[in-house]
Amino acid sequence: MPLMLLAMTPVLKAEDFSAKEVVLEHIKDSHDWHVTDIIGENGEKKPIAIPLPVIVKSSTGWHVFCSSQFEHHAHNGLRHVKADAPADIQGLSIATEGENAGKIVENGEPVLDLSITKTVAVMFINVALLLCCILFSARWYKKRQASDNAPDGFVGFIEMLVMYVVEDIIKPGIGKGYEKYVPYLLTCFFFIFTCNVMGLIPFPPGSGNVTGNIAVTFFLALCTFVVVQFSGSKHYWKDIFWPEVPFLLKCPVPLMPVIEFVGIFTKPFALMIRLFANMMAGHAIAVAMPCIIFLVATMSAGVFFSMSAVSVIMAIFMMCLECLVCFIQAMVFTLLSSVFIGMARAVPEGHE
Repeated sequence: MPLMLLAMTPVLKAEDFSAKEVVLEHIKDSHDWHVTDIIGENGEKKPIAIPLPVIVKSSTGWHVFCSSQFEHHAHNGLRHVKADAPADIQGLSIATEGENAGKIVENGEPVLDLSITKTVAVMFINVALLLCCILFSARWYKKRQASDNAPDGFVGFIEMLVMYVVEDIIKPGIGKGYEKYVPYLLTCFFFIFTCNVMGLIPFPPGSGNVTGNIAVTFFLALCTFVVVQFSGSKHYWKDIFWPEVPFLLKCPVPLMPVIEFVGIFTKPFALMIRLFANMMAGHAIAVAMPCIIFLVATMSAGVFFSMSAVSVIMAIFMMCLECLVCFIQAMVFTLLSSVFIGMARAVPEGHE
């Protein structure tokens, strides 16, 4: 993203630049995959975007068409369908303002939208890439014996990550019987790690803010929530509904049981918010730093060059920090999921 902003310097006027639009363009979801803008001779911006499939159900039934059918420029807060679009989709538009901003509406009212948006498209690409990496590594092991030397290169890197997650995160967090949870937790780790790393790439097939989308983190947290509840032992449920505390804290007013029951939901909520907030904030700051160059473009030469140098240095620093955060956030989500599962399965001393 910093490189893309710098490349636009010769054609972008400072008065036409909006840092807010640049940051929001990167972190929000959309029905097309915006790449960049080209400034024409008359100063008009011509967007370059990859169209994506639109799948909606309106009052006239289901419709499947390409997002290129929408006019890019908004009129009256709406991106209307082109005049030459099929008649059955003429009433559809994309709201650019208000509470339905970014959604497809029909006469101002939202419709059932199952479209392949930018976040979904990037997620599909990330999953395909992850499958290729894992299957390539698995194929290497099928051709080797247990007595052979350890792999090196890319396969060795994957083995190192797998061994680290299993031996230092999953096994200590869950304890005895951790083996059956390894596939799920490894999937969480590698999916989050892949999405985080691909989000740092400033051009397709990267640039997607998958883990900075709260719907994605909600689903991941929901999966952990379901696994934890189905893994809970009888002692886990007893400690929730009848904990070992003074009787007056349980009856007649079930104060502690209510607190413990609420705790069932606060744990996955913390997983969801932690991953979402950290990744979204990191992306926003990394994109915002190069914007300083354009915001000071009309100032004196000394201010422009000094602030530009500071902006580039801070952008590089943030990108390096984001590389570390990509791994840390995947590790933290897996670690907390392991701990929550281990706590649900724990049996007090002296009990079977």
